[in-house]
This record gives sequence, structure tokens and C-alpha cells, in this order.
Amino acid sequence: MLRRYFITLTGAAGLALGAGAAIAQEAPAPFDAPQDVTIALVRYLSTGDFFQAYLSGVETQAEALGVNLRVLDSRQDAALQADMVDQAIALGVDGIIIQHGLTESMRDAAQRAVDAGIEVVAFDVNVENDAIPQIEQSDYLLGKLALEQAIADNGESFAAGYVYVPGIAPLDRRHVAWEEVKTAHPGITEAARIGTLDNPIANANANQARAALQANPTISVFFAPYNEFAKGVKIAADEVGMSADMSIYSADISTADIALMREPGSAWKATVATNPAVVGEVSVRALALMLAGQDPGASVIVPPTLITQAFLNDQDIRNMEDLGEKMPQFQHADVAMADWIALPSR
Repeated sequence: MLRRYFITLTGAAGLALGAGAAIAQEAPAPFDAPQDVTIALVRYLSTGDFFQAYLSGVETQAEALGVNLRVLDSRQDAALQADMVDQAIALGVDGIIIQHGLTESMRDAAQRAVDAGIEVVAFDVNVENDAIPQIEQSDYLLGKLALEQAIADNGESFAAGYVYVPGIAPLDRRHVAWEEVKTAHPGITEAARIGTLDNPIANANANQARAALQANPTISVFFAPYNEFAKGVKIAADEVGMSADMSIYSADISTADIALMREPGSAWKATVATNPAVVGEVSVRALALMLAGQDPGASVIVPPTLITQAFLNDQDIRNMEDLGEKMPQFQHADVAMADWIALPSR
């Protein structure tokens, strides 16, 4: 296969489209008969509000296109996820979205799908394949913006806790930002590192964070670059009575997260996020472009936004709908678009 040229599609995120968005009269094959098109979503991570919202975005965009969707959920079983790609191939699907996973388990499975003539996109998993576009939220920027806010709030010298699980592509990209910040600001010390993806993720990390905080009471900042991690750290900070003395900075957001950030005395000060439902929609649109013989680019990026506790309180934001009204980029990202692709109604 020819090597895809690296195209970053950030576009004019923030253009809010309403229910009036409609499909063009002439859609290219195979979308002139969308009822005959089947795509599969093969999931590694599914626990938590982010992944529920992502799934909702995939479902609503697939429905807007009129295609059939099969959802295969491995529940963090790497070997099962690879088997599920083979199941999708055996079902004869036209396209596959691989959502998260481990490079070592998904690399060969993704290649088998490509060899079978199936179009594939990958969200937040590096399958090391030039034929497969990467859908991402600019995870490096997610980490960098959160850490810049941590420094703005707390100065350039503090003891920090850090939540990290290596081998997960978005976390690895956010980790790059963490290492760069520590190098650029020697006064920032990593006092404790924790992290697990054991279910339930928030509670499992709360257990680790509790022990870390008790062993390191000087920690004043916790970088938890995934919202389920941040929930766990907040649980621990509340339990050990350190919420007033510590600040949490994270990535991703949901309605439940907004409520936690807005609790009186909450240590969760900021997060950087895109709307996961929008990311799900973009994943389907990128795959649709490929099925129509069009190139979405090797890297399809949905740009993130900093969301502070102060902003949520000042604007009285209570849920994702409120956030979308105050931040239009949460309603739609002008990424992986074509005039023949119908958008979900709002």
C-alpha cells in the first residue's frame, strides 16, 4: 500500500451545526445504498463516562449515515480484542474502528483486516500501520495544557503525584508532556507514581492514591490525565482530608465529572478535553471517507479545550449540554467532513 501523507485535520472546530445539516443528493458508493454497509467498533476500554459518550457518538453518526453497526467489546482483554477483529473480518464487515488497545496485540490483527480488504481506522491505539489513519484528541496537547494550568495555579515548584499506565497510546502521548514539564521545571518533583486499569478504574486508583497521599503528605498537585484516574484521586483526597491542600489536573470530561469538579471544596481544579461523543462521530466519518475512496489523512485530530473549575462555576455549567452551549467546539468538530455525509441532529 502507498504510504499516506501526514495530514492534520484540525479545521474550524467550534462551528455549531443544528438539526438542519443534511446529506447531499448524490452520495458516492457504497453510501448510495448505505443499508448494505456494515462497520464494526472493536473496543478495548469501555468503563466510564468517556467511553459511553464515545460509543454514543459512533452510534449516532452511523445512524445518520444509515449504515449497520456492530459493537464488539473486549472489556480490557487484549487477546480477546485481537480475536474480535478476526470475528469482524469473518462477519464480512466493510470497515472497522479499533478503539484503544495495546500495540503488541493489535498490530497483527489490524494488518489481517487490511489484508482482507477492510478499511480500518484506529482511535487512540498505535497499530503501526501506514494504511490505518489515527484518530486522536491531540493527547500531547491535552497533557500540556493541563500541566500549564497546574503551573499557572501552583508556581514552578511543587511535589506532585502522577497517575500513569504505560502501553496505552493516549496515556503514552500525555506522558511525553509530563516528562517535558519536569525537565523544563526542575522545581517540580514526582513524589509518587501510581496507576492501574483494573475495574472499576476510579476505585482501583483511589486505593493507590490513598496510600500515596498518606506516604507523601507534601503532595500539592496530582496530575491524573484521564478522568477515571482523576475521580480516583479525588476520592482518596476526600477520604484522607487533603482536598483543601491539593489540586488535581486531568484530561477528559463528562457530566459526572462536572458535578465532581463543582462540589464545594473540590480539589479537581481543571481538565482538558474534547467531547467524546464528537470524537466518536469523527471516527465514523473518517472511516466513511475511506469506504468512499477518499483520504481522511494519516492523522485525524480533534482539538481539545482547557476547562477550569472556575469557568464551570462562573458559567453555572451543570452538564455536557451546558458546556456545549458555552463552548461550541463541544457540539461539533469540523473534522473528517464531506458534503455527502449526514451529521447527527442536535
